[in-house]
Amino acid sequence: MKSINLAPPNPGTAAMRRKVFLGSFIGTAIEWYDFFIYGLAAALVLGELYFPTFDPAVGTLSAFAAFSVGFVARPLGGVVFSHFGDRVGRKSALVASLLLMGTATFLIGCLPTYETIGIAAPICLVLLRFCQGFAVGGEWGGAVLMSVEHSLPHRRGLAGSFPQMGVPAGLVLASGAFIALSPLSEQQFASWGWRIPFLASALLVVVGLVIRLGIAESPEFQDLRRRNGALKSPAWTALRHNPKQVLLAAAMRQETTLFYVLVTFVVSYGTGQVGVTRDVMLNGTTIAACVTFLTIPMFGALSDRFGRRSIFRLGAAFAIVFPFPFFALVDTGEPWLIYLALVIGLALVHASMYGPQAAFFSELFGTEVRYSGASLGYQLGSVVGGLSPLIATTLIVAADGSPLYVILYVAALQAVTFLGATFAPETHRTSAATSPVGSGRDGIGERVNKHSPERSSD
Repeated sequence: MKSINLAPPNPGTAAMRRKVFLGSFIGTAIEWYDFFIYGLAAALVLGELYFPTFDPAVGTLSAFAAFSVGFVARPLGGVVFSHFGDRVGRKSALVASLLLMGTATFLIGCLPTYETIGIAAPICLVLLRFCQGFAVGGEWGGAVLMSVEHSLPHRRGLAGSFPQMGVPAGLVLASGAFIALSPLSEQQFASWGWRIPFLASALLVVVGLVIRLGIAESPEFQDLRRRNGALKSPAWTALRHNPKQVLLAAAMRQETTLFYVLVTFVVSYGTGQVGVTRDVMLNGTTIAACVTFLTIPMFGALSDRFGRRSIFRLGAAFAIVFPFPFFALVDTGEPWLIYLALVIGLALVHASMYGPQAAFFSELFGTEVRYSGASLGYQLGSVVGGLSPLIATTLIVAADGSPLYVILYVAALQAVTFLGATFAPETHRTSAATSPVGSGRDGIGERVNKHSPERSSD
């Protein structure tokens, strides 16, 4: 059995690596800012503006349902963008995903409400949310691979954590944007204030595009194209030859359920059930995201030293029991205890899984299908997590405000995450991960060789 060589043939200069890491981080932060501002707006105002025919609880539920549409679209975006990323290049796919995300977000900021255009308003909102999800579905794989494939072999965990840091950075930007609107009255915020974060996205996207257009294509992808050309259907090839790896990645991705309960659902839970102010919940998520920005690269670096699976499993084990003390702390209504709960949950429990995740998932696949394989596992697993605010809100209503069912729901999915990591192979300590399918250098095996009909040299 041969191996998957993840070390680039020529990783380039340290200056270029730093530029790639910075570009992956900033572009990802902008895309996640766009994605998160919808989640926060859904928790705060979109229900009453776009689903006003329902009572407040059902209106919030409907807004979260539209939020979940973005996650349904993510696997589709992952397939499409990863197809071009494995065939044309990582850089081109990243630029296209950023453009689509920015356009959809800006248009949400311009969208008339139900009062103005009736049923067309929620329909357009759902369609634009779908576009957001489609775009972010292609973002993660490309950003991660640009960092991992440019990195030195013994620093893949740390390198892969740079685009992961874009998630808390995007959350800080999103929360900060809404906190900056706190001086507005409730009427001003509902009338026009909530649109400002969406419209401001246009400026951020321009910055992201300038940075991404200036970075080099992955050297490992360039080497692959010189040697063998590209596969005609990389996503299909990944599913055919690496189904176990895709399923394991999807199982490990259930950590995202914990994440979205912490950053999205808890905002509506805190304001609606516990009775704390909007500012308390937004301040809590902002503080936790700032700390998480520091701990994600820490856990990525630890995975370079102690192993991806070891660090990931430790975080998953804590995630199984954490929902119990988390909701106990939030239910006190004390701001400092809520902040503590969010910091522990995001910066320690979740970050211990999210930090090593980029390198871990990338090392499960060969170069030819890495974008497709890693994206499929990541985005398929994200669908369940994206439904978590909707499911959690439904469970709260069913339990007359008690969080018990939500706690059990989150804990059960963290157990799935733990099992996925348990059955996944350890992939660090060597310059190559073991090929999952036999003797192919790039993890495809003898069944896909240079003369295979699955390969194209165009």
